[in-house]
Amino acid sequence: MFVSYLILTLLHVQTAVLARPGGESIGCDDYLGSDKVVDKCGVCGGDNTGCQVVSGVFKHALTSLGYHRVVEIPQGATKINITEMYKSNNYLALRSRSGRSIINGNWAIDRPGKYEGGGTMFTYKRPNEISSTAGESFLAEGPTNEILDVYMIHQQPNPGVHYEYVIMGNNAISPQVPPHRRPGEPFNGQLGPEGRSQEEGEEKEGDEPKADTHGGAPEIFTSESAQTFPVRHPDRFSSHRPDNVVPPAPQPPRRSRDHNWKQLGTTECSTTCGKGSQYPIFRCVHRSTHEEVPESYCDSSMKPTPEEEPCNIFPCPAFWDIGEWSECSKTCGLGMQHRQVLCRQVYANRSLTVQPYRCQHLEKPETTSTCQLKICSEWQIRTDWTSCSVPCGVGQRTRDVKCVSNIGDVVDDEECNMKLRPNDIENCDMGPCAKSWFLTEWSERCSAECGAGVRTRSVVCMTNHVSSLPLEGCGNNRPAEATPCDNGPCTGKVEWFAGSWSQCSVECGSGTQQREVICVRKNADTFEVLDPYECSFLERPPSQQSCHLKPCGAKWFNTEWSMCSKSCQGGFRVREVRCLSDDMTLSNLCDPQLKPEEKESCNPQDCVPEVDENCKDRYYNCNVVVQARLCVYNYYKTACCVSCTRVASRHSGFLGSR
Repeated sequence: MFVSYLILTLLHVQTAVLARPGGESIGCDDYLGSDKVVDKCGVCGGDNTGCQVVSGVFKHALTSLGYHRVVEIPQGATKINITEMYKSNNYLALRSRSGRSIINGNWAIDRPGKYEGGGTMFTYKRPNEISSTAGESFLAEGPTNEILDVYMIHQQPNPGVHYEYVIMGNNAISPQVPPHRRPGEPFNGQLGPEGRSQEEGEEKEGDEPKADTHGGAPEIFTSESAQTFPVRHPDRFSSHRPDNVVPPAPQPPRRSRDHNWKQLGTTECSTTCGKGSQYPIFRCVHRSTHEEVPESYCDSSMKPTPEEEPCNIFPCPAFWDIGEWSECSKTCGLGMQHRQVLCRQVYANRSLTVQPYRCQHLEKPETTSTCQLKICSEWQIRTDWTSCSVPCGVGQRTRDVKCVSNIGDVVDDEECNMKLRPNDIENCDMGPCAKSWFLTEWSERCSAECGAGVRTRSVVCMTNHVSSLPLEGCGNNRPAEATPCDNGPCTGKVEWFAGSWSQCSVECGSGTQQREVICVRKNADTFEVLDPYECSFLERPPSQQSCHLKPCGAKWFNTEWSMCSKSCQGGFRVREVRCLSDDMTLSNLCDPQLKPEEKESCNPQDCVPEVDENCKDRYYNCNVVVQARLCVYNYYKTACCVSCTRVASRHSGFLGSR
């Protein structure tokens, strides 16, 4: 309104100058021949000392959430600019000293736009949340007609708030702070229309406001550095008066009682709904004819002052107020974003939030939406697994796993979802490391009842844990799994004959079987049953035995006996015994009572010097046989008799000394 008034004034001056042939100019005071001009403060005929620019930065470190006082805008301030230094999750709020919330009060965040307060119009800006780094701002031309307070709704570290306004007068004015509260301290209560907070209500009348002395002190600029503002005429109509009212130029008095002021209609209503304002239009007319004449015919001092009148007081239709989209919930891939959608209604130049049912005649906009800033990177397996790090036992193997962008470039692992990362290292089991041969006992029966047959045993190569055993590795010398046996000629032979075994007494594990055993003589084609006495010289086969229909557990395995610790006068020898399951892995299911002995006595005979003329070393390198611990084998013990005997005597002496 102030700017419109200035434009009309300048147009009036320009018209007056063009109307005078002598070229005499009109000053800013509307007098012909005046040389008064507008100074930098916008004052007609001023000397650039009538205003001051107040600015500063509020940069206190805040600790508690909620409303915090930033700065006070005094009455009469113009060119108001309150701006965050950069974007944050905080919000600016504005409240009048009379207790009315103007912007962002009662913990409700208003949409950016224009809001009337303090006799001026504030423009509330909140830049786009994703693309902009600029913070929020309040801008207003002013002048204000009451004291206003700026607050910050603190939610994260304060980025700093820059404030600036222009005030008229010669005295320096600092941003005001309440006498009972320092800048930045939390404001107890909400910013609402119910009235001032308890703290503000305790301020005593006449208290002098304190200047900001806590790091946010304003910079004061004198009029020499102030920019030029439009002319400000305190004696003109207020900003609420109609714009088409142009102050009259000085004219020679030609007034008479034949003319008077008359209302000829009103100005257009400022709004089409929601309570606007309009003003009566007064014109100078002839008393009798009511014909409009120039205003100079009427007494200007008698002209009625246009007073504001309400108009279009019916509420405006409710509408959906749509906020800006929030940032996407994910930096890549499909995410979600939200926005605030409120039902609002304009009344008395204010936008109020109302119940949603008032907007039921309109389709409600979506409050959530999917978003995707970019395609996510993904994990790729670049190589196969390497071979195991050990030839036997448990080791590790690796493979190459990389995070690759959607265009194929290798990027940092943080670009991919760490929860979905494939393993790039794992354990591998190459089986037990074999060192010694483990054997079972020879089978009790010969494979043939008469004539030549064999007896068998089981042989397996596994790691040994008895360091005193002579073997360092299994090698190729695998012990025999079968040995010959002969029960004598079959014709005319007297022998025990055993029948078939009965069924096993149990379904699995160790059970018993029964059979018939008789003494017979085997002829060419027949058998003759004899008295058992006839076979008494022979070992009678058992008529009962244990049986195993299917494995229920495990079996004991043992190594061969070590060398006896002494060659005479009693020594001992050892072997390793293990319980192995059907798949030849260690087990603890064997019967402890059936465990073979791991240590036994040996060579109990007295030590008698023996001279064996046949004991000699047949090879020159028998010392290698001794070092390789091959003397346990009969072949090497005979081929290198002297060396093996010497080592055995030395070894038995060492064990005996222990």
